[in-house]
Amino acid sequence: MKILFVGDVVGKVGRKALTKSLSFIKDNCKIDFVIVNGENITNGRGMNQNHYHFLCELPINCITLGNHYKDKDEIINVLDNDNIVRPLNIVGSFPGEGSRSYAVKGKTIRVINLLGTAFMKEEVKDPYIEAIRLLENDKSDIRIIDFHAEATGEKKAFAYSLKEKVTAVLGTHTHVQTCDNQILNTGIAYITDVGMCGSYNSVLGDEINSVVGRITLHDPSSRFKLLEDDDMIFNAVIIDIDDITNKAKSIKRINLLNGKEYE
Repeated sequence: MKILFVGDVVGKVGRKALTKSLSFIKDNCKIDFVIVNGENITNGRGMNQNHYHFLCELPINCITLGNHYKDKDEIINVLDNDNIVRPLNIVGSFPGEGSRSYAVKGKTIRVINLLGTAFMKEEVKDPYIEAIRLLENDKSDIRIIDFHAEATGEKKAFAYSLKEKVTAVLGTHTHVQTCDNQILNTGIAYITDVGMCGSYNSVLGDEINSVVGRITLHDPSSRFKLLEDDDMIFNAVIIDIDDITNKAKSIKRINLLNGKEYE
């Protein structure tokens, strides 16, 4: 079983990168199941209904979200659909599910979306407790967690805490692909951050001067904005899972610039 997980899709350039590379990778790498983090797809914050339908037209099986899960009000119209997963550990009631299962090639794949706690503004329930509670009676063969978190240490500690309870813990949110993809000694496939689909000449997908003005020069009038056109990054990982043991055999990074391999 091969699962492709695509990092945060950021704005228009991210959508272009996804359109250019997704089908090619899926077909050439013989991917069985595709997960895409779409929480930044609409102007870099959240997902509107139009962009949800854009993702539905691509060969994607599951869409995960993150801390911007409710930034676009209209998202509530699609959250009950079975191909989208919002964070599991949010506080209070909200439409949709934080985990869904899918039948693929005689196996059951469970996808879980969780928010981290360190350096995050959102008030959330403890991600470890919520994960254990969910997994306690789960009978899925393969379990993939999109851990949408800021701190590298929190992500790796979380992955180790789950020991052999899941197949993979894949970090998202920071938009920078890390080079620590590995099979942990607990058997879990891990990467601190999958990366993003978005603008190459940018700061985390945003136009450079808008971020410099806001963050470095402390200009209160400066607002983050996205480029309409730019060179395109496509970041993802491929997890190869043993069909007998349901354990990950490998986790490989995909890093493309304008559709070509890039280092």
